[in-house]
Amino acid sequence: MVSSAAPARSDTIVPGRAVGALTALALTLVTTLVLAPPPLADTGNRGFADQDTLRQALRDGFVAYWNSGGSTRPPALTSVIDYWFRFHVVKGVIAALLLVTLIALAASLWKAYLRAGGLGVGPQSALATAGALVSLFAFGALLVVIANIQGAVAPFSSLLPMLPSGANDPELAAAFDQIRQQLNESTSATPPVDDMVGDFARYHVTVAVIAAVLAITAVGLTVVSWRRFVRSADTQSRRLLCASGIVTALLSPASLVLLAANTSTAMNSTTALAAFFNGSW
Repeated sequence: MVSSAAPARSDTIVPGRAVGALTALALTLVTTLVLAPPPLADTGNRGFADQDTLRQALRDGFVAYWNSGGSTRPPALTSVIDYWFRFHVVKGVIAALLLVTLIALAASLWKAYLRAGGLGVGPQSALATAGALVSLFAFGALLVVIANIQGAVAPFSSLLPMLPSGANDPELAAAFDQIRQQLNESTSATPPVDDMVGDFARYHVTVAVIAAVLAITAVGLTVVSWRRFVRSADTQSRRLLCASGIVTALLSPASLVLLAANTSTAMNSTTALAAFFNGSW
């Protein structure tokens, strides 16, 4: 009597408990990412977790800073900036934990896909789809981490888009007009303008540095993927390595474009800041 090998079972290929635990953790972190940063960052109970309160406090602090004409930010503005720094730190840490969780989940799904050669087209497609979706979510989490690093490094610039237009606020409108005049003309800038220009440069230098790291990493991953693709004889592995090689190859030029754009903005931060106050950002 000739015995045949038992067909592969999905429950022995897909680590159900690990995938379930990582999925539950990821969902918990997503909820935490949305709800936790404002109250956790508002350590002084100033009510900044409420967007209207935050915007009003920013408006008052910004006007006070501009009217002072000095290089020292007044407490009314400093308290808002400190809150915004803590907000980005908290959100960045949670997003980083989410990123690690999603990477672990994607790795589990892709490993299961590599072992699913005997399961048939349906289960293989399901695993590939799940792995691709989780990988996409991981990329989204990476973008959130980058945005929050940028916001933590330069919280003042990160707050500027929250300022109202000033059309119905005479004091803010007057401040904007004076800032535009100093930025658009070759006149001596006051300390607040110099402060904003410097912070705006740091805001974009941060992304330029991160983009450079991403570009280098993407190039390295592309080389590794294609080398393994050439050496591999397994169909499942070759499909996965081909897909990953294409994705990382596309990520490299995208990172370089991001690097170039933010480097240019940082080197011309006065012009870029003028564009913001002229309504172009």
